[in-house]
Amino acid sequence: MTEKTSGTAGASGRRLRVALAGQQNAGKSTLFNALTGVAQHIANYPGVTVDKKSGFYLDHGRRVEVVDLPGTYSLTSFSLEERVVRRFLYEERPDVVVNVLDASNLRRGLYLTAQLIELGHPLIVVVNMMDVAERRGLKIDLNALAQKLKVPVVASIGRKGVGREELRAAIRRIADEPDISPAISDARLDYGALEETIDWVEERLADSSGLDAGAAVRGLAVKLVEGDAEAVRLVREDPHQAVFLEDVAEARKTFEKAHDLSTGDHVACIRDRFAGEIVAASVRESRKGAVSASERVDRLLLHRILAPIFLVLVVWGIYEISIVQGYELTKVTWPFLASLRNFAAQWLPEAGFLYDPQIRSLGLWMVDSANTLLNYVPIFLILFALIAILEDSGYMARIAFILDRILHRFGLHGQSTLPFILAGVFAGGCAVPGVMATKGIPDERARLATILTVPFMNCLAKIPLYTLLINIYFVEAKGLVLFYLSTITIFAALLVAKLLSVSVLRHKETAPFVMELPHYHLPTLTGVLRRSIDRTWLYIKKVGTVVVAVSVVVYVLLQFPGLSADQEAVYEGRAEAAIAEFYDEMAGNPYLAAVPDQVALTDLVNVYTDYRTEKLMAQGAEASGAVDARYETRYPDFYPFLKRSSDKEARAAERALKTLATTRKTLRREMKEERIVNSLLGQVGRSLEPVTQFAGFDWKINVALLSSFAARESSVATLGVLFQPSDGENDTLEERMGTEQRAAGYSALGAVALMLFFALYPPCLATTIMVRVQTQSYRWMIFSIVFPTFLGLSVASAVFTLGGMFALSGLQTLTITYFAAFAAVILVGLFKRPFGRVLPPPGYSPRGAVS
Repeated sequence: MTEKTSGTAGASGRRLRVALAGQQNAGKSTLFNALTGVAQHIANYPGVTVDKKSGFYLDHGRRVEVVDLPGTYSLTSFSLEERVVRRFLYEERPDVVVNVLDASNLRRGLYLTAQLIELGHPLIVVVNMMDVAERRGLKIDLNALAQKLKVPVVASIGRKGVGREELRAAIRRIADEPDISPAISDARLDYGALEETIDWVEERLADSSGLDAGAAVRGLAVKLVEGDAEAVRLVREDPHQAVFLEDVAEARKTFEKAHDLSTGDHVACIRDRFAGEIVAASVRESRKGAVSASERVDRLLLHRILAPIFLVLVVWGIYEISIVQGYELTKVTWPFLASLRNFAAQWLPEAGFLYDPQIRSLGLWMVDSANTLLNYVPIFLILFALIAILEDSGYMARIAFILDRILHRFGLHGQSTLPFILAGVFAGGCAVPGVMATKGIPDERARLATILTVPFMNCLAKIPLYTLLINIYFVEAKGLVLFYLSTITIFAALLVAKLLSVSVLRHKETAPFVMELPHYHLPTLTGVLRRSIDRTWLYIKKVGTVVVAVSVVVYVLLQFPGLSADQEAVYEGRAEAAIAEFYDEMAGNPYLAAVPDQVALTDLVNVYTDYRTEKLMAQGAEASGAVDARYETRYPDFYPFLKRSSDKEARAAERALKTLATTRKTLRREMKEERIVNSLLGQVGRSLEPVTQFAGFDWKINVALLSSFAARESSVATLGVLFQPSDGENDTLEERMGTEQRAAGYSALGAVALMLFFALYPPCLATTIMVRVQTQSYRWMIFSIVFPTFLGLSVASAVFTLGGMFALSGLQTLTITYFAAFAAVILVGLFKRPFGRVLPPPGYSPRGAVS
């Protein structure tokens, strides 16, 4: 068995790697920001979704890389974060480990310190948040702490930058004195009755080829005696250690039988006692018995009655500020994105009269796909800033604490709350940030269950279809139907999460539930802005690049095989007739000289279309005048056709061009409709009718649902194309669709089935890609499409069939379905799910722990 080393230069070289390790809420990330400033990079650890944050700073000509490890309470292998930290420390072997401790909760942090000492790395302990400890009346003797731990100790207030230079100096001393290794602690925990077994295992490991003796070997020996899975995996890499591992397992069983206590509990007790002794020797409490400010606030915010009320207000505030007000900001950013599209259009080949070059169509399609995602950036910036505030203030942990007991009954986690909020618990969210927010859930089973149920929430893009159907079939009960739809999706998410957790996810690992409420802190503006920008940029890079590639596939499915030769001939004939009519109307008009042939006429129509678009986007008279001036300068020959004038010939030219442009727009829209019908998606829509007829869906509904996979809003847009107005009429889509569907026998019962299916429908393209990003699995991405499709179609078919069988109205059917789902949630919620392990409380000593 050989020891793996990092690829850094080491302490004596010009580059140094420093790892920040510590429990959650100890201010580790704040200290990381203070050390590295803006020179940071965020990625993922290979094979997992846990953030890998690294940065660097220059210190006396030496480049120092700082790696911010995930927050963890210990180095066991229960949670994903613990395994990531363990593997990094064992395999990457950083030159220095900086252990960040919360000064106001020193004993809890020292539990991890004891394990870091046994790894044998050069170690520096940073006692952070000294100001919080001082406010609580705690006085920490840093010299006594350093003597007990036998490593350098630095005091810090990370958010104010206090202690930063002292820490850099301590790191520099280790780099300048590698042979002395002043930071490798020789402190040794006495494990009592297990000490003899640990010594034996340590000797066997020291004799292994390629593994140096020392404290690192002792740390591995302790883990093996504990029965730690990661330690066993590391040793098992040596094929000659199989018998040795069996001997260790036998020794562990002998101890547990003799002491009626697991080795893990015994080791945990010794470490906690070690932490207690150090705290007793180095910490003095001048205000013993006083109630801290955090505790006083929690008496209000965690009150049995007031906690849910305050939580609802917080949820509403997040929704109102980020989704509602953030969406208002998109009105400011969208003109900028639209101008980018216009800029791209200018560089692409010019549009034809009826047909556009494929490179233009595809290019604009990709730009539009990217713009769809970029339009959410203002919302994401606000969302992630609010999330950072909740995290830094300490209230995020309270949210998980309040809801964890309920959500655990359905296979979810307290931290599943935020993803559901962002996805649109009520209405108006977005599933993309909802799926992104699942990254912080430590329980793999609950995280996957959350990822797969977040798309059930009512994102903003679902609302147009709901509104359309409600205005057609439920005019007298709009509020009640919308309430049903807004809450039945929550019931569906809970029930599906429970179903998944006991079926396809039952073999997934679950992390023991560890809950510690951090002290409240005032977030810093720099920290909030940095995390908001970093997370938003990560979203743009991970989603935007993939969406542009996948949009090509969707484009092909909607565009090809295209129109038949006969259909093209018909449209070309109508176009030629319209062009001939234009030239007839322009006969004798002096402005006809500007369009001597069809090529010039096509250019004129394109300029007219661009001109009308820019005029509509212009804000105010000054901007509108600037558009006129720009087009008059750029297209002097075409300008009389664009701007209404008192000149009789110019007015006639403007009318003739407007008629031609309207006819062209109509022809292109009709061609688009037929192209959709003939496209691969259209053909699939017709082929699905034998199956979807049981839910009351015809081929038009099928096509609308298929097109909405790219974006939920596409469902209504596609229906608007499929239900075209008759010549000379200007009816709304509700009127056109309602008239045609009622004539075909479609009723409110079918609308209920469609809305329920849409609520359970697979996630949109962007969300599906984010599922792939967060799970790093194409299998789960495909499952997120197939399972909701089967579930939604089954529910819609059952509702439509049973409602028709008992001659129920649409509202009656929806009401019965709603209360049936509510009753199912109550029944399932009665079955409790056992809670996980918590860290050993201070002072706890299990029987027989010490010999």
